[in-house]
Amino acid sequence: MRLYLITYDVCVTDEDGPRRLRRVAHTCESRGHRVQNSVFECLLNTRELALLRARLLDIIDPTTDSLRIYTIGDRDSYVETHGVDKTLDLTQSLVF
Repeated sequence: MRLYLITYDVCVTDEDGPRRLRRVAHTCESRGHRVQNSVFECLLNTRELALLRARLLDIIDPTTDSLRIYTIGDRDSYVETHGVDKTLDLTQSLVF
């Protein structure tokens, strides 16, 4: 079992957006604990993670939505992104 942080951003401006948002939230609620509106902590084994990922990828629209899965661990933390990628290069200067 490992700890995963599942985050999502579903575009609700299109016709099917609100429905996708509810389905993603409901799917995450079935496997984890909501810690913020679109953030869930999930304690899963490899098989459970694969099933959850597949369900979520079937729901989101990869052209407008974003799904991020953070693996939390002592030695090997990493981020998996799907859909719209809004990743910043944190090694560069951030000037606003």
